[in-house]
Amino acid sequence: MTKQNPFRYFKTSPEIIHLAVMMYVRFPLSFRNVEVLLHERGIDICHETVRYWWNRFGPLFANEIRKKRIFPSQNYSNWCWHLDEVFVKINGETHYLWRAVNHEGEVLEDFVSRRRDRNAALKFLKKIMSRNSSQFKLQRNAALAKWRQIGAA
Repeated sequence: MTKQNPFRYFKTSPEIIHLAVMMYVRFPLSFRNVEVLLHERGIDICHETVRYWWNRFGPLFANEIRKKRIFPSQNYSNWCWHLDEVFVKINGETHYLWRAVNHEGEVLEDFVSRRRDRNAALKFLKKIMSRNSSQFKLQRNAALAKWRQIGAA
């Protein structure tokens, strides 16, 4: 089965669609600002067209960008993730929101717990490491060793 071209029913070239969507995503511009910038380049489109393209092709372009990302390896030393803990009130009760955030600011996993103790932290760490095992192969042993050294909070 061959992949179908997602641009097959559009009169506008894929390069222009890609340019308009990436201008909107990459820079803090409104749809009307993108329309004006493209009009200055000689491309006459409506801001609603940019909105439609963004809704239709935004996820497609995001998937392409994620595929091209550098995945963590032994050669890529800048890859890291952080554990974030936030106190939140849900229906008047204090809960603890645990989040794992990577070096690009993308939330890898989140976990809400009523208790703030070692068992909740270990449960969250095991959950995130099992779901993202390809990313954590190198750091798994180091992280667990540090947790053993720290002891219960």
